[in-house]
Amino acid sequence: MRYHIDTIPIWDAAKKDGECLLCALERRTELGEAERYLGASVMEPDVRIRVNEKGFCRKHHGMLFGMSNRLGHALMLDSHMIENRERLEKSWQALNRAGEQLKNAGLSDKLNGKSKAAKETVRQEAEKIQAMAGTCVMCDTIAENMLRYLHTFFHLYRSDGEFRKRFLAGKGLCMPHTGQLLAVAAEELSGKELGEFVQALAAMEKENLDRIQEDISWFIKKFDYRFEKEDWKNSRDAVERTVNKTRGWCVGREPNE
Repeated sequence: MRYHIDTIPIWDAAKKDGECLLCALERRTELGEAERYLGASVMEPDVRIRVNEKGFCRKHHGMLFGMSNRLGHALMLDSHMIENRERLEKSWQALNRAGEQLKNAGLSDKLNGKSKAAKETVRQEAEKIQAMAGTCVMCDTIAENMLRYLHTFFHLYRSDGEFRKRFLAGKGLCMPHTGQLLAVAAEELSGKELGEFVQALAAMEKENLDRIQEDISWFIKKFDYRFEKEDWKNSRDAVERTVNKTRGWCVGREPNE
């Protein structure tokens, strides 16, 4: 049943004929998660516990802020701040003690054992605060979903000839998702099957990177007066597509229009 449920979005992404079906799938997942966190689930205890513990990264706070649900956003921020302040209280106490020791040590006592311990405390507390600010419940959920989709991709690739044909005839993947797919391929496939997949993927990626390179090069030439009257060909959005091909979708037209 899980395979059936998970294959539908993968097929939907493949049918879009975009530069990376996994980028389309990831973006769909990301938007769905943003709506979920600002919807009724904001009041679900298990969701609030995860949000309180991890919060959101800068990117996903930006997404949530832009979705015009200030109250839902504020409810999550309020409880997350309360938990953060409780966790930080121990850090402030440890830092105050370390600061007092360092002040009392003076400039002439750089090698004092207490001074060394105090400096180590500052370093440790800095790491704790950085770690607290570096978590994101949405990033974790998206990563979990995408890993499941990557494994489901190979169920489709092995069992559905039509999907395999469409994928290999497509525009390839972005570089990050190519790496992720190869890593999962080594788990899902073996022997001849893995060898054939790796060769097919490498050939498809090379062909499509050549295409992108040609487009971005022609885009640049169009700013040379010698080519200004030439047709733009397929290069008008070459900058966006090149960025998205090398780093994953982040600029330009949405992959799920």
